[in-house]
Amino acid sequence: MKPDPVAHYVISEHALFELKRRAVTEEAVRLVLGSPEQRIDVRPGRAVFQPRVALGEPARMYLLRELVDVDREPAEVVTVYRTSKILKYWREEL
Repeated sequence: MKPDPVAHYVISEHALFELKRRAVTEEAVRLVLGSPEQRIDVRPGRAVFQPRVALGEPARMYLLRELVDVDREPAEVVTVYRTSKILKYWREEL
């Protein structure tokens, strides 16, 4: 079952800084939160939203992980990063 989308959110100053540093677009953040492939609750009020994505040339699989404080309105994107360690973070059974 796909997680519910997050329609209303803000991006923290830290997350904006990390987006630039890590060459991830705000559009990518919007797409992930609008249609997350997976949601993992890491503690009360905070969740990780993540899809598997192909990036680079030649294309390589990554997870684009977005840590979001979901206990407020609007939700707040805390940070965003990509990782090649898919097996470490992906949960088959949620």
